[in-house]
Parts: sequence; C-alpha cells; structure tokens
Amino acid sequence: MTLKVYTSLLLLFLVNSVWTRTVRQVYDDLDPEHWSHYTSECPRECFCPPSFPNALYCDNKGLKEIPAIPARIWYLYLQNNLIETVSEKPFVNATHLRWINLNKNKITNNGIESGVLSKLKRLLYLFLEDNELEEVPAPLPVGLEQLRLARNKISRIPEGVFSNLENLTMLDLHQNSLLDSALQSDTFQGLNNLMQLNIAKNSLKKMPLSIPANTLQLFLDNNSIEVIPENYFSAIPKVTFLRLNYNKLSDDGIPPNGFNVSSILDLQLSHNQLTKIPPINAQLEHLHLDHNRIKSVNGTQICPVSIAIAEDYGFYGNTPRLRYLRLDGNEIQPPIPLDIMICFRLLQAVVI
Repeated sequence: MTLKVYTSLLLLFLVNSVWTRTVRQVYDDLDPEHWSHYTSECPRECFCPPSFPNALYCDNKGLKEIPAIPARIWYLYLQNNLIETVSEKPFVNATHLRWINLNKNKITNNGIESGVLSKLKRLLYLFLEDNELEEVPAPLPVGLEQLRLARNKISRIPEGVFSNLENLTMLDLHQNSLLDSALQSDTFQGLNNLMQLNIAKNSLKKMPLSIPANTLQLFLDNNSIEVIPENYFSAIPKVTFLRLNYNKLSDDGIPPNGFNVSSILDLQLSHNQLTKIPPINAQLEHLHLDHNRIKSVNGTQICPVSIAIAEDYGFYGNTPRLRYLRLDGNEIQPPIPLDIMICFRLLQAVVI
C-alpha cells in the first residue's frame, strides 16, 4: 500500500521536472544552423533559448498583452507581467502547447475570451495563480492534468466545469473566497483521477461534499471547520495525507473513530481545539497535534492495539507504525509516558 502511494506521489510531483529535463536532452544537440530560424520566430519581447526551442520565456517583461506564440512552442512562461486578457489571436498557431504559466498577472474572468482555453487541445498544465479571477474559468481543455488557481478571488465554481477533466491529477484552489455553498455534491464530478485537492485558506465551515474517490492528498488548512461527519473518509478510501491545521475542531466534532482510517499515513491537526488525542489507526506514521488544548497523554488509551500486545510483539510483530509525534504548544509536561514508547516502538521523534 505504502509503496503504491509513494509511487503515485512521485509521478504527481516529479513529472514536471522529468519531462522538462527529457525535452532539454533531446534538443541539447540541436544543429546551430537552425538557431537563426528559431530566433527569427521569437517575439521580440521574449527569450527563446536555442538549446530549448520548445520553450518561450516572456516572464517579468511588463507585458500587458500576450504576444503571438510560434507553432513550435510547448512551454510558455508569462508569469509576473501585467496581462489582463487572454484572447484567441496569440494562440492561433500554438497548437502544441502543453504548459502555460500565467501566474501573477491581472487576469479577470471577463478578460478570458470565451472558449480560448478549451481550444488548446494538448494543454496539460495551466497555472493561473495570483490573478483576479472570481470563478473557475470555463470551459477548460479536456486533457488538463494540473490546474493551479491559488490566491485569486474565486467564490464560484460553475456547474460541470470539471465534468470532462478525467485526466486531472492536481487541483489547487487554496487561498480563495470559497464558502460551503460553492461546493455542491456534484462540484468535483468527473475528476476520476484526481490525486491532490487543495482547498486550504478559504472560508469553509464544513467538510466538502463528494471528494473524488481516488484522492490521495486532501488539504483543508486554515478554514473554520468544526465537525468531521461520521464515516466521512469511507468515500475517499485512498486518502493518505490529510491536513486540517488551523481549523475549529473540538473533541465533540470528531466521531469516535473519525480518524481511525487505515489509508491515512500523515494526519495534521495542529492549531485546533482538541483536549485529547483522537483514536488513530495502527498504519498512521506521522501525527501533528501541536497547539491544541491537550493536558495529558495516556499511551494505554491512544494505542491502536493493547499495550500488552504491543509489548509482546516488539519489533517483529504488527506494531503501530507511528514514527513522528508532535505535541508541543499544548499543556503537556515532560517526561513522555513510558506506555507511549511501549506502544509506538517505531517512534523516531516526539516533540513535546
């Protein structure tokens, strides 16, 4: 189980660098006789590296408009400009685009020409962070794999905007203006291969509805969530990394076995209002409970197996897998109770 999860995460986070490096290797031996051809096509505001002719660097140029994109371009960098509009004209010849970075511009929804994004049939990565969007732009390219919309003003998600995005693996909506009403039961319908969903730093009071079943990483930090519904994680049986730091969770808001979920390896509940450690699963490896209201720790009570069994098994049985436990910022006084160490034989670090 753990090996499969880490393999999937490597694909999610390293595919960008591996892909880019591979393309660079292909063109490192480009014949210098062709350089002049690539240079002549390059927009004068931008930089076209001869050794990487599929890339166009137009970042940090003070641009207010997107220049005409040559047909050969796969990777387009337009971040840190003053661009307000995304129209169809610059992309007429750019039918091979895989990657567009439009972070840190001044793009609004009204500034995006209708249908311009969906016409980029081969686009896989779309970055629109730090703009002035008020809703998720639509329609989107059906082949998209990553969509990054962090730090906008998004409060609305159009109905069906994700319904055809079966290849999307990462959706980042953190630090926007989403309320519970923006996340309906069918909002994420169609995201059958989503692996990471980031809705941190919004204005949610409830756990979002109908998270895609294949989600591995769910980030909900810095909201105002008070309650975990009963059996909430049974609908996302592969969730491995769960972050709920900086919310309003109390003991009463967590069902008896709310976090006793075998798929969860990393559970972060820092900066909440807990007075005791909730029941955990023996498979959990990292637990963050710092800056709550916990006064004491009883290893016998929190151990996923009986202390007697844990003591008998030692290092050779199916002992709890907890390796990292953070409890600082509570009201717990050292030393660490002996029964904690007896239960969690694999512990490598305890912060108290």
